This record gives sequence, structure tokens and C-alpha cells, in this order.
Amino acid sequence: MGAASSHPIDGDTPPKTALHVLRVIPGSPASLAGIQVFFDFIIGIEGTVTSAIDAHSLEQIVESHEGKTLHLNVWNSKYRAIRPVPIIPSRKWALDAMSSSQQPPANPSLLGLSMRLCEPESALEHVWHILEILEGSPAESAGLVPYGDWIVGWSGGVLSKEGDFYEVVEQHEEKPLRVYVYSLDFDTLREVVLVPNRMWGGEGLLGCGVG
Repeated sequence: MGAASSHPIDGDTPPKTALHVLRVIPGSPASLAGIQVFFDFIIGIEGTVTSAIDAHSLEQIVESHEGKTLHLNVWNSKYRAIRPVPIIPSRKWALDAMSSSQQPPANPSLLGLSMRLCEPESALEHVWHILEILEGSPAESAGLVPYGDWIVGWSGGVLSKEGDFYEVVEQHEEKPLRVYVYSLDFDTLREVVLVPNRMWGGEGLLGCGVG
């Protein structure tokens, strides 16, 4: 990409930096291609891994491939493996998703995902294990599973420091909080809406233990 150094894919170790996938819009090219939120990192294009990938460089390449197949190299932190992902950048999915009564966006996303530049090896160091859940609590109402669920992020991005989760919960008291939850039992990632509050009759904003 530009002047960035690159080399053939070899092994399952990611480069020092990569584009971390934070959000994938349902029905978008990224969704149809099977790109996964939080566990996937875009590390290169067309059979090479770059040591200096950035969102601007990727955007230029994506623009030049509108309507044509583009092969992304994606590293998955859960399986620690690189896979090629064919994707067709397009704006048609966004326009089709708009109702006739709505004004379509001026410049819809070609991929339908949000990313941030980061260091893959440390991007998911902070996750929160759901422990005991109290009856009637916001955690129970949201469908969290005790000891089987892990909160790995929220709609605003990755929780990068130890206290981030608690700060986000407090900021969303009596407001919907969308979090991404990994199920160890089913090996799936899902979005869960929590409404932290103190009105449910028990202790804490969520009513669950977090470790």
C-alpha cells in the first residue's frame, strides 16, 4: 500500500499494527463476506501483509475496486490464523436498505464496517467474564449467561483499560448500552442491549458479578 513494506503471507502471526474491525452492518458487503466483529483484523490486500496498513490506504484501494472482487487478508485473534476474504465493495446494499421515504446517505460505505488502527496482539487484552447473575436484574433481563458469557466490547469500540467497562456502565445509567458478548458455550458473538439502573430492586446497576 503506497510506500509501505510488504511480504507474502507466512504463518499465523499478525504484523505489529492492523485495522481492527469494530462494527459490521448487517446486509453489508463485510457481513456477506463473513467478516467478524472484534476478532477480525484486516492486515493486507491481495496476498501480502503490510507493516503499515492504515484506513486511508485501504479506503483508496476499496474505492478503486467498487463493483469488483477485492481479496482482503484477515487475521482472526480467536483462531490465530490468517484467511483470504473475497469481498465486492458496493454502495447498492445501503441504498437498497433505505425505505422510499428516507433520504439515502450522500456517500454510503462501500464495505459497511468500522475499523481502528491498533496492535492486534494487545487489542483484546481486557474482556469481562460474567459471573453470578441476580434474579430480576438488568443482566438477567438482557439474557446474559452466568459463567458462559464474556463482554468483549461495546458499540462505542473496544474496552481498552481495566476500568473502562465500569465507566461505560455508569455513563449509561437508565440508558440502553449495546455490548458485544462472546459465548464460550456456543462459540458465537452477539449484540446485547443492557439498561443499567438502580430501580430493579437489588444491588448494582447490572445485578451481576464481573471478573
